[in-house]
Amino acid sequence: MTKAKKILFVSSEILPFMPQTDMSYVGRHLPQAVQESGGEIRSFMPKYGCINERRNQLHEVIRLSGMNIIIKDIDRPLIIKVASISAARMQVYFIDNEDYFQRKAVYRDGDETFFADNDERGIFFARGVLETVKKLRWKPNIVHCHGWLSHLLPLYLKKAYHDDPLFTNARVVVSLYNDLTAESFHENMKSKVIVPGIKPKDVELLEEPTALNLTKTAIQYADGVILANPGVENALTEFAQSRNIPILPFVNPQDPESTYITDYNRFYDQILQTK
Repeated sequence: MTKAKKILFVSSEILPFMPQTDMSYVGRHLPQAVQESGGEIRSFMPKYGCINERRNQLHEVIRLSGMNIIIKDIDRPLIIKVASISAARMQVYFIDNEDYFQRKAVYRDGDETFFADNDERGIFFARGVLETVKKLRWKPNIVHCHGWLSHLLPLYLKKAYHDDPLFTNARVVVSLYNDLTAESFHENMKSKVIVPGIKPKDVELLEEPTALNLTKTAIQYADGVILANPGVENALTEFAQSRNIPILPFVNPQDPESTYITDYNRFYDQILQTK
């Protein structure tokens, strides 16, 4: 008998706040299924400027807001907002900050240029989620990361927050979507990522701060990997295999006959049972 699941879902995209993709679809329906089967869930995503707060009835959670995240010696206020998906009886928490998430575009500007501060946005999002969960005093036994903006979270969880009683035994699952493959981040990304608890050798892969190396960093600190796209880069699949951790093959979540919820639940059980 596996213990009750308490799953923290951290996603770059969730329906209906973002357009429908495999990632946003899973981000919307998987937490609901876990909750309806008796598990506890918390879901987080970034509060992009293109999300209409009035239409989606977002409101700030004052008791959770008010913290600062320091990146490059600059304090940046962490704002937490929440919205309900009434049909699913679930809430989604949003990580917001005026400098990083108020712009209307998501990852690129009007010229399709990758934002120069996307590395800092990923750092802020990952650390903001963990700080908010601490403030909620909620102890997940699985953290499931979806999308590149969540890819630093496994590192922070396993290194910087390792001694926190809320996260000590948490298992990390990373879903790979191929949402970023060819992009590169700021050349100083590695130094920005380092906080107390993280040593330079823990982020050696970010010496060359490419999207693929960011994803490999997520895999490096994961307890299991889900191939959430049928064409995940071979380099990533091979890296996951080299880590000797459980890997779940691709199952199409949007196929009407899809068994992905059952498959994911079994995978969670497998991860929880591994020492």
